[in-house]
Amino acid sequence: EVQLVESGGGLVQAGGSLRLSCAVSGFGIDDYAIGWFRKAPRKEREGVACISSTDGQTHYEDSVEGRFTISRDSAKNTVYLQMNGLKPEDTAVYYCAGVRARTTVHLTAVVIYCSDDEYQYWGQGTQVTVSS
Repeated sequence: EVQLVESGGGLVQAGGSLRLSCAVSGFGIDDYAIGWFRKAPRKEREGVACISSTDGQTHYEDSVEGRFTISRDSAKNTVYLQMNGLKPEDTAVYYCAGVRARTTVHLTAVVIYCSDDEYQYWGQGTQVTVSS
């Protein structure tokens, strides 16, 4: 059974940091691209950061570039999202998701576009709230 379990969310003041974890079971993250997505009230779900299964290629949404870092620990089968310099507009439920790419081209696409409709398996989400 595939499971993705997010943790590390919480309430933090603007300018603070959080590290989200996505613990994966049921598949190895070395075979799957993994992404972090977020859903804020009254907004569409958006891709925040995605990472390749092979060469470590990453993509970040413009508003988080330079503040957030996605990383993988294959030994722990876990993907992280380090979030620094948090802003109130980062408040959202954060989800991790995985997809097994069909081809090398597909793998590049799911990372670069970091689009939620390409990702197969999803966690339940963790709330991040940033106060001003």
